[in-house]
Parts: sequence; C-alpha cells; structure tokens
Amino acid sequence: MLTENVYINGEWIETGDEIASQNPANTQEVVARVSKGNRGTAKQAIDASVEAQDEWKSLTQPERGSYLRDAAEVVEERFDEIVDLVVRELGKTEGSARGEVQRTVDLLNYYAEVARDKGGIAPPSASQQTLTYTKREPWGTAGVITPWNFPIAIPTWKIAPALVAGNTVVFKPASLTPGTAAALVQAFDKADLPAGVLNFVPGSGSEVGDEIVTSDSVDVVSFTGSSRVGKHVYESAVSDGKRVQTEMGGKNPIIVDETADIEHAVQLTISGAFSGIAGQACTATSRAIVFEEVYDEYLEQLIKSVEDLTVANPTESDPNLGPKVSQSELDSDLEYIAIGENEGATLAVGGDQLTGGEYEDGFFVEPTVFTEVEPDMRIAQEEIFGPVLAVLSVSGFEEAISVANGVDYGLTASLCTNDLSRTQRFTRDIETGVVKVNQTSTGVGMQMPFGGRKQSSSETFKEQGRQALEFFSHEKAVYVTHLED
Repeated sequence: MLTENVYINGEWIETGDEIASQNPANTQEVVARVSKGNRGTAKQAIDASVEAQDEWKSLTQPERGSYLRDAAEVVEERFDEIVDLVVRELGKTEGSARGEVQRTVDLLNYYAEVARDKGGIAPPSASQQTLTYTKREPWGTAGVITPWNFPIAIPTWKIAPALVAGNTVVFKPASLTPGTAAALVQAFDKADLPAGVLNFVPGSGSEVGDEIVTSDSVDVVSFTGSSRVGKHVYESAVSDGKRVQTEMGGKNPIIVDETADIEHAVQLTISGAFSGIAGQACTATSRAIVFEEVYDEYLEQLIKSVEDLTVANPTESDPNLGPKVSQSELDSDLEYIAIGENEGATLAVGGDQLTGGEYEDGFFVEPTVFTEVEPDMRIAQEEIFGPVLAVLSVSGFEEAISVANGVDYGLTASLCTNDLSRTQRFTRDIETGVVKVNQTSTGVGMQMPFGGRKQSSSETFKEQGRQALEFFSHEKAVYVTHLED
C-alpha cells in the first residue's frame, strides 16, 4: 500500500487527515493513503509556488526541460510498480494502464525536447535600424486540477508544458486516485526539481479546488473533469481575470456508412466504447450512428462481439473490462440503463450489475448495447461515462451528420468509410474538436492539439502539442532600434 503526504515547497508534509483510495474491483483492499489538504494547505502551496517563480523563470527552457527528462527516467524505473498502482486504484486493465504510464514517459520526454526550440519569432522590420521579434514568458503560477480516469497521464500533459514554459504549479488530483497522482510528484521530487516549483495538494474541490481557482496569486488554471464542475471553474477563474482552459465531457459518435469495412467498424466501436477502462473516458464512443443499408449486418456482428467480452478483476486476470471506479459511477450507469428501457429503446445485450463470487466486492456492470434508439432519447443525448452504447439507424450522410451534431457536446467523432469525398465532407461538417476517420474516437497524438467544442470545452485554448506551451505563456512584441552616431 502506498502512503504519502502533501508536497509543499519541496517537503512531504503530513496534515493529520487522509484520503484512502480503494480497489474498485475489491473494495476490501485499501490501495493508498494520502494526506488530505484543506484551504489552508492550498494557500501554503500557492505561497510556496509564488516564492519559487523568479528563480524558476530565470532558467532557460532547455534547463527546465532537463528536469522533465530526469522525471521520465524515474517513471521508467518504477514502470511496473506504477502500472500496478493504476490497475488497483482505478480498475483499468493492465494493457490500458501500461499504455497510460508509457504515455506519461513519452509526454515528459516530448516536452523536454519541444523546450529546445519553442520560442518567439523574428519577422523583418520596416526599418533597417530596427530589430523586431517576439518572446514568450510564463504567467506565474498555474493551478492544475485533474480527474481520476487518467490519473497520471492527464496531470502530466498539463504539468509538463506548464513547467517548461516557466510557470510554477499547484496540483490538485482527483480524490479517487491520489496514490497514482502522488507517484508522478515523487518522480519530480527524485529528479531534484527545485523546491516550490511543483506543489501537490489532494483534497476536496470545495476547499482545495476553490482556493486554487479563486486565489489572486494563481495566474492560470487548467481543469479536466465534468461539465458541471468545469462551468463553475471557468466562471470563477474568468471573473478573477485568469487565463483558463477546461476540458469536460463528451457524447462521441462513430458513424458507419454503407462503404465501411463492417468488421473493422465493429472492432473500432468495441475498442472505443468498452475496452480497457469500461467507458470511463471523455473520448469514449457513446453512440453508433449506422446507415440503414448496413445496420443489420453491423448490429449482428456488434452484439456477438459484445457478448464475447470478459469482465473481471484486472489484478487477477486479463479481461476486456474491469470495474467502474466507484459505487456512484456504477449507480449512474444502472440509472441510465433503466432510463433507456423506460424511454422505449431495446436492450440488446448486457444491462445488469454483476454480483456474487468474484464480483461480490467490486463495482461491475455488463457492457451494454441499446438499439432502436431515437436521437432525442436521454441515452442518446447525455454523457453516461460508462460501457453503455446507443445504436441509431440513419437514412444517409446528411441525417448522420445532423444526429451526430445534435447534442450539447463536441469532443471527438469518428467516421468509418471508404469514400474519400465523404471523408472531406465529414471533416468539414462535424462539430467536434477532434475528427477521426477509420479510427476509434479514443486516443490522441501528444503532438496534436486536443480540445472540444460546445459543452465539451471552454473553447478557449487547446491542450497537448505545442499549443499547450502557448496556453501556459504570453507573448511580448519587442522593437529594438539602433541609433547611429
């Protein structure tokens, strides 16, 4: 079991209160105990961050990047240990957990390298005596608030560019997975990151999160989580004049047209909707929008494939799906399954909580597929955040796009097709921030910008790629004129 404290000004500090995370596949197992911060602890962390700003900002970007590279080495050295922690604390399958930890290593190394050549530009001046150029500078202190579903990768893709850009960071992780988040901070600590540059305060959103968002000493806020909380974070941060980005929910479709490779389309649907993390991803496939010409063929293969999926404790076997992360998340899935049945959709497969035997002490639900779904049904409109897929039939491309866009979210969307012209229309007409063709709705390249539209995002700044450095820094335009004697 991992035991750790809050991390402020380079010191691990016990607070007298703790957060205990449990294994969602076996709630009898406590995975980690981490000291719990409060509003006062958050203020201490912010003060330490402000104190460390000048020294950290004085380093060059490559110098700051070297700490990321050293932290990546620590994560690599502890790779299997951290994978096991992700599996036990979150309930991910081992393959999914290994992918997340590897992405953490890759992100740290990526931003260490980007730091070498990400800077300003030098456009020519109208005067031969004047040099014009731009330079980027950090904002100061960045507040980073992250969710539980990618407990080490999402913090990394926020913290790494924030640090490289020259900001200091106050980091509040999700209370369901504080142990995995602590492992990332441990890596920076062992990399000898200067005191105060990164501060770690687990705790409640109402205390720690609110202090980070509303403090006058925090200059920029990056949040990933639910749309409800994200709206509050955005409004609070903006009202205080902060730069803010929020990444929130999704209701992501996969569209399957009459030219698609149906077997491949089914594989993509299964991967996006069910595999690895039991649908608990903002990019997960939640709707399959299928042309009526191939609807029956697609549905037959889909249901058979879902029936073959295995659900089990990922610490004891290698299933396709593990548990839901908590009782409340399980209850939410079961509620939406009941809503779907009450709305008149057909429950084609799954739909039950798994209990007894190996499931007795965990939060398990069957992968579930609804058919005969109408676009205005709640299961086709609202984010479920679980292994529940709504399948809709459409008459053609125009209706498919209308149905896909007819929700309040706009994060990712996928099209399965062999029609090039339709691909071009899809990339133009779909109202999402991430557009994919013949790929799952999940998974994004670290070098590519990530963010959504509508209620999926504040629609301000993108995450990941070089754009992340632009969010965590501001640009100065400089004019230097040489006066001749």
